[in-house]
Amino acid sequence: MKPIKEGKVREVYDNGDSIIMVATDRISAFDVILKNKIVNKGAVLTQMSKFWFDLTKDIVPNHMLSTDVKDMPEFFQNEEYKGKSMMCKKLTMLPIECIVRGYITGSGWASYKENGTVCGIELPAGLKESDKLPEPIYTPSTKAEIGDHDENISFERSIEVLEKEFPGHGLEYATALRDNTIALYKKCADYALTKGIIIADTKFEFGLDEAGNVVLADEMLTPDSSRFWPLEGYEAGHGQPSFDKQFVRDWLKANPESDYLLPQDVIDKTIDKYLEAYKLLTGKELSI
Repeated sequence: MKPIKEGKVREVYDNGDSIIMVATDRISAFDVILKNKIVNKGAVLTQMSKFWFDLTKDIVPNHMLSTDVKDMPEFFQNEEYKGKSMMCKKLTMLPIECIVRGYITGSGWASYKENGTVCGIELPAGLKESDKLPEPIYTPSTKAEIGDHDENISFERSIEVLEKEFPGHGLEYATALRDNTIALYKKCADYALTKGIIIADTKFEFGLDEAGNVVLADEMLTPDSSRFWPLEGYEAGHGQPSFDKQFVRDWLKANPESDYLLPQDVIDKTIDKYLEAYKLLTGKELSI
């Protein structure tokens, strides 16, 4: 079987009336696929997504059908795909990345320092780096092809983008994306706090099923798509240590001559962080 679509990390296979999404051990940063693989990273992404999909199916339906390779074609029933593969409903994907920020950090902090706004949203004066926001904010972006950068857009612009592709449904879909994104974030961020993890921000993707219902898709609240900070030692006013690939981004920034090749100790620390986040959030060691 050959993938019908390859992303920076995921491969998608056509399985007739479903798709099979495989999270590889590739890692990307700054929209570039790095030269190293991070062994077991794909399994962490798939199993963590499964955990969150199960936890939030009361808020919005999701595309997950099974993560057991025994339910999939024989091609996937081997060590290479075990634990990393998810059989999913086929959806018409909506062309918006649904980003939600509960804390001010990263590009949001840079923007706030410049003009007091994040993606055009005015925030209270006097916030410090890594401060918790009074309420989570929804800052959608367009989806870019590999090698291009996503573009932050306003909620109003997201209505226009969706209206162009789905005439008569722009406002309906844009509102559903925003409301579901914030509801999912609030439930999961509250849960994570009880496990010692702050979810600073994350992104979701949604699609439409055959009946036109909005369905949660792709990955969910993984270290690839979210900023996870330890609650212990959290203090606003500076950057935070993290359980996600911010560690890799920071190393690449500090080593601009690396040509996107990570040393072994950075690889080891990265997978250790992913595994630690998985264990804290789910209460279990990763088993594949």
